Amino acid sequence: MKTRTYQVVLAAAVAVCVLLVATLAYVLLHRERTAPVAASDSQDTVVARGPKAGSQTTPPGIAMAAGDQPVLAPVQLSPQRLQEIGVTTATVAFKEVSDDLSVPGNVDIDEERLSYVQTRFPGWIQNVSADAAYQYVRKGQPLFTIYSPDVVSSEQEYLLARQNQKTFSQDSHGMASQEGGWLLQAAEERLRQFGIPAQAIADLEKSGTVEREIAIDSPASGYITERNALPNAYVQPETKLYTIADLSTVWVYANVFQDDVGRLKPGDPAQVTVDAYPGRHFNGRIDQILPQVDPATRTVRVRLVFNNPGVALKPGMYVDVAIAVPLGRQLVVPTSAVLQAGSRSLAFVNHGGGNLEPRPVETGPQLDDSIVILKGLKAGEQVVSSANFLVDSEAQLQGAMAAFSPSSPQTGASAAPAQQIQIDLSTEPSPPHTGANSVRVKLTGADGRPLAGAQTTATFFMPAMPEMGMAAVRAVATLADKGNGQYEGPVQLGSSGTWKVTVTVARGGQTVGTKQLSVSTTGGM
Repeated sequence: MKTRTYQVVLAAAVAVCVLLVATLAYVLLHRERTAPVAASDSQDTVVARGPKAGSQTTPPGIAMAAGDQPVLAPVQLSPQRLQEIGVTTATVAFKEVSDDLSVPGNVDIDEERLSYVQTRFPGWIQNVSADAAYQYVRKGQPLFTIYSPDVVSSEQEYLLARQNQKTFSQDSHGMASQEGGWLLQAAEERLRQFGIPAQAIADLEKSGTVEREIAIDSPASGYITERNALPNAYVQPETKLYTIADLSTVWVYANVFQDDVGRLKPGDPAQVTVDAYPGRHFNGRIDQILPQVDPATRTVRVRLVFNNPGVALKPGMYVDVAIAVPLGRQLVVPTSAVLQAGSRSLAFVNHGGGNLEPRPVETGPQLDDSIVILKGLKAGEQVVSSANFLVDSEAQLQGAMAAFSPSSPQTGASAAPAQQIQIDLSTEPSPPHTGANSVRVKLTGADGRPLAGAQTTATFFMPAMPEMGMAAVRAVATLADKGNGQYEGPVQLGSSGTWKVTVTVARGGQTVGTKQLSVSTTGGM
């Protein structure tokens, strides 16, 4: 009984799922085939909503440039409007400029200032004076003593040859005296080959006693970075006992991207800053650009040389490297004068009298508060250096409205030629503000009489502003005939700024007059 109940429930669930899927498919298919219902003619205001994915945000009739870029038109602004939006200008000029390339780096030991301590003979280390890594030693300072049977034997031979020379010098036979001198020279040369200092040989001659322990001195001043000299240890000539680094000069390896390496050359000045010393700068130069690219980071190691007073720069320390790259004489403008509009860069050239021309430019490297101009501008021209975004919005508005022509109702017959009528527009309040406003239009016919019985609309349009995440906005005011050529109606404006207004006048289903103008609104977004 239980099994049958489960089967019935399962069959009912499957039937319900099939019904839901069929209903959803019908709704989706019906939505695709059915166009959105347009607003009724009695509605006074229509405001465009934000764009949906894949939808067209540009209203019909607006011209677009190649690559879906809006067409920009020259902007004509009044002095009052220029002051309101804070427009300032700068002069395009040639300047000697240099680019500061900022890259990370690491401090390393100057390998040209490394010294190694080894013996030229085998032996046993006795006493160790320099017994710690990173201990500072001076040139000539004793490091350790060593006992070597080979050295002791050579010392004995030297003393014996010295004694024989004195004996042979008293002999009248010249040949014996000469042979004694050769033996002494050979013994002394053997000691020198073992690395015995001249002072130690002189002390040996003076004392006449064999020195069983030979003192080994430091060959240079610096810090011990490696030590293998231990008491009672037996060493061979190939044993590296000490590594001594002179840190008065250090290397800094900067990691430069391969795209920037071509701008560098040996001798270029560089500067290093370290978080450990705020406000302190170390000056150096490029020594060598190493001939290898790191395949993981695509960077090249550039070696720089820096003086290191007080050993402030310590091997292994992380530093910030600034390399000055001379660029020569370049055409530059302030960075704020170039506006990045989509995939192109724009500058607004000021021709005077509020006439601003949007011009595409090709830019080079950015230098602090200025940028290099490769194409698009000439020296001496004036460009807008502030409020570029607001000027760009004005240019887009004028470019869009130049191509915008709202559709007029047609009865199927060809439209009659428009009559010569005068259209005067005003708003209440004046200027309009964000929110509800009243639009008034006065129509005067070609004969100078008020025009009555016309269907009049005022279309307010503001194009999309992708930089601010705003879609295109359109509001339509349908104006009622108030008599004596006066028409009035409400409009709801959702944003402040400059709106392009198109007034359309129709009679008998045919357009008899249009007028385009700009209106600036006040208030917030």
